[in-house]
Amino acid sequence: MKSKELSVDLRDRIVSRHKSGEGYRKISAALKVPMSTVASIICKWKKFETTRTLPRAGRPSKLSDWGRRALVREVSKLQRSSVERGEPSRRTTISAAIDQSGLYGRVARRKALLKSHFSPKNIAARLQFAKDHVDKPEGYWKNVLWTDETKIELFGLNEKRYVWRKENTAFQHKNLIPSVKHGGGSIMVWACCAASGPGRLAFIDGTMNSELYQRILKENVRTSVHELNLKRRWVMQQDNDPQHTSRSTKEWLKKNKVNVLEWPSQSPDLNPIEMLWKDLKRAVHVRKPTNIPELKLFCTEEWAKIPPSRCSEMSRSYRKRLVVVIGGHSRY
Repeated sequence: MKSKELSVDLRDRIVSRHKSGEGYRKISAALKVPMSTVASIICKWKKFETTRTLPRAGRPSKLSDWGRRALVREVSKLQRSSVERGEPSRRTTISAAIDQSGLYGRVARRKALLKSHFSPKNIAARLQFAKDHVDKPEGYWKNVLWTDETKIELFGLNEKRYVWRKENTAFQHKNLIPSVKHGGGSIMVWACCAASGPGRLAFIDGTMNSELYQRILKENVRTSVHELNLKRRWVMQQDNDPQHTSRSTKEWLKKNKVNVLEWPSQSPDLNPIEMLWKDLKRAVHVRKPTNIPELKLFCTEEWAKIPPSRCSEMSRSYRKRLVVVIGGHSRY
């Protein structure tokens, strides 16, 4: 239980006795204050030259002003709903009900919920991959070239935005957010990375097929391997998209002596490049591109800004991903 704070007068008396030469034990006995408290007050006085309570910075709030207002609105709705049903609506009652339900406030994780993701075959493949690789040394993951493709919208990051408005003004120009059909355009991007940093980034012009995919690999993989200083026995990771696993692509990989990491289907959470995609899309969104050429330029510039330490961190923690898969669902 939190103890009661001592009065300023009592704290001053403690310091005064200390100045007169009394020891901690004697001061404690005379003023009936725990010796640890006496020591703490004197230590504070020596450091700050005051016995007054200093301003407490406290932990920074995780809620923005908007978030706080939104929370108040939702709780107010809940209270009104309770009143309409004739049930208690006190704040403590609502808080207690939430606590008793076992719910805790956390950021929701986004995860693709595909039917095939939960098929016994895919679950078994993911588990086997994790078991086969969980004991690989950290040096093994440092020598993997991770690859992937993603789509980036011109007006991406579909976030909710709120406006303060009066009744019946929803369609006034100042209260509207411009929208563009199909997101105003998008681009497909291929990129790679390793523990030593981000590799090459390439734009996919047209429909991705085996021929185009092989051309991207030809123009970017070897160069990235050299720039990222991967060792001789490096391995390339790719998912199981049809253009990646076609007969002609397999022949190309074999001809060019590219060793491919065997990969379980429906496992984007096991590819650390997914974290870089999030970083990239967030950074590009902040710059607010207005057309496709700008979108491509910003993607190129922001990808180059990703620090090698970000990639190194993902490599060091890779074993944890596998441990989580063995224990259940991946949190990534």
